[in-house]
Amino acid sequence: MRELEVIKILQEELKFTDQSIDKLKMLETELLNANKKHNFIAKSTEDSIWSRHILDSAQLVKYINFKQGSLSDLGSGAGFPGLVLAIYNQNFNFHVKLYEKSPVKRDFLRDVKNNLNIKNITIENNVYEKEVLADVIVCRAFKKLDKIINISREIVKKPHKLIILKGKNAQSEINN
Repeated sequence: MRELEVIKILQEELKFTDQSIDKLKMLETELLNANKKHNFIAKSTEDSIWSRHILDSAQLVKYINFKQGSLSDLGSGAGFPGLVLAIYNQNFNFHVKLYEKSPVKRDFLRDVKNNLNIKNITIENNVYEKEVLADVIVCRAFKKLDKIINISREIVKKPHKLIILKGKNAQSEINN
C-alpha cells in the first residue's frame, strides 16, 4: 500500500487531521535519517513505512477514548505505536507516555517530540523503574504475550485497557 493510499485511510477512516498528516511525514523523514545510523526499523521495511509502521500503529485510534485519561506505550522503540497516537491526540487533557530503555531511542523520541512540537507527551526510561499509571497500555514488538500480561498485572497500578499489536506468531503465543 502506497503512502497516498495510507494517508487517505488515515484521514477518511481514522480522522487524522491535515496537521497530523504533516507531522507523520516529518516523523518519516526523521526516522529514515536516524535509521541510517541506528537500526530503529528494519531496512527492509523502510519502503513500506506508511503501511507497515504508521498505519499499523494508527489503527489503534479506533479502540482508544482520547477524551480523558492517559496512555502508556511500553517499549516504544522508534515511537510505534505511541508516537503516532500522540500525534493523533488533539486533547490537551489526554497524556501519552513512551517507555523506552534504550538511551539512543529515547534521545530520538525526544528529538522528534521537540522538532514536531508534540504536546502532552513524556519520554520515560525503562518501564520497570517506577509504577505506571495509565488508562490504556499499548505495545508493539515489545515482549512475548505472557511477559506483557505480567507487566500489566504487576507494574500498572490502576484498572486499564491493554492493547497489544502482535505479528504472525500471535496465535502460538496465545496457545502457550
